Amino acid sequence: MAKVQITESAGGVVVNPKRDVLIVNQNGDSWSLPKGHIDPGETPLQAAMREIHEESGVSRLTLVKPLGFYERYKIALGGGEDKSELKRIHMFLFSTMTRVLRPIDPAHPEARWVSPDEAAALLTHPKDKKFFLSCKW
Repeated sequence: MAKVQITESAGGVVVNPKRDVLIVNQNGDSWSLPKGHIDPGETPLQAAMREIHEESGVSRLTLVKPLGFYERYKIALGGGEDKSELKRIHMFLFSTMTRVLRPIDPAHPEARWVSPDEAAALLTHPKDKKFFLSCKW
């Protein structure tokens, strides 16, 4: 059996003044909360803010509180699970006044503001959905 790579990621639940939630499209085939790998020398909070900016264009973020972490396998192309990589995802709650979304990362072609119910319905990975629904915000 192949060895599973464990990677550290960070991201956030980002809400605007209307209490809409930021979700991002990955590779044109799945939806998630903005998040990604923690680069060498970065803290989870720094990585979360960088990834949110890259995936949505939102750079003006106010940290509300840490939300802890959860683990899941990487989403494979096509939306299934890639069991070669287990991600530990550190999450933070942020607020922002930014309304216009302009993704910078070409692997994330679209970002949307949606209601919390729409966010839960659109999140592709069941563990992303479970974590989002468990958040107290």
